[in-house]
Amino acid sequence: MLDKVVTSGTFSLDGGTWDVDNNVWLAGDAREVVVIDAAHDARAIAERVGGRAVRAIVCTHAHNDHINAARELAGLTGAPIRLHPADQVLWEQVYGDAVPYEPLADGEKLEAGGVTLEVLHTPGHSPGAVCLHAPDLGVLFSGDTLFKGGPGATGRSYSSFDTIIASIRDRLLTLPPETVVHTGHGESTSIRAEAPHLEEWLLRGH
Repeated sequence: MLDKVVTSGTFSLDGGTWDVDNNVWLAGDAREVVVIDAAHDARAIAERVGGRAVRAIVCTHAHNDHINAARELAGLTGAPIRLHPADQVLWEQVYGDAVPYEPLADGEKLEAGGVTLEVLHTPGHSPGAVCLHAPDLGVLFSGDTLFKGGPGATGRSYSSFDTIIASIRDRLLTLPPETVVHTGHGESTSIRAEAPHLEEWLLRGH
C-alpha cells in the first residue's frame, strides 16, 4: 500500500542553499497511486511507480525541494499537480506561471487504489502546508509540518512558529495516538511519541 523513494538535492530560500534528502511517498495499490512530494528526481520516482497509474502528484507545500520534480513527473505520468493555493508565492519562485496546478482544499479527500487521503491544511512551515491523513491505514503524511522530535522549521520567509504550533496542536495531536507519522525528511514517528513534547517545543521556541 505504501512505497517510499528517498531523493537528494538542495533546498533554497532567502538566499541560502542546503543539501537535503527528501522522502517521496507513494500511497495506493498495484494499479494506481498518489505521489506525495515530487522531490529532485522525477525519473527515480517514475521508476518506483512502475506501470501504475498516478492519480495525482500532491505537494505538501511549495518549498523548492518538494516540488522541483513535479513538472517533469507530471509530464512522465500525465498526473495533475495538486497544491494548496496559499503557497502560490513559493510556487512562483520555482515555476513562475509556467506550470499549472489544481488547488487543494482543507477537508478534501483524495483516493487511489482503495486508499483515502484527507487533506488537512496545517499552515506554519509555509502558508499552504498540508498533511494527508489516511485513517484506514493509520497513517499521516506530515510533509515538513511535524517531524520526529518537533515541528518543522519556521525561521524563514512565509513561516510562523505560533501558526505551526496551532496546526500541530489542533489538527495533528488530536489524531489517534497510534497514528504513524511519515515525514518529508528523516525517520517516521507517531502521534503518541510526539504529543507529550508540545510544552518542550513551546519553551524552546522551535
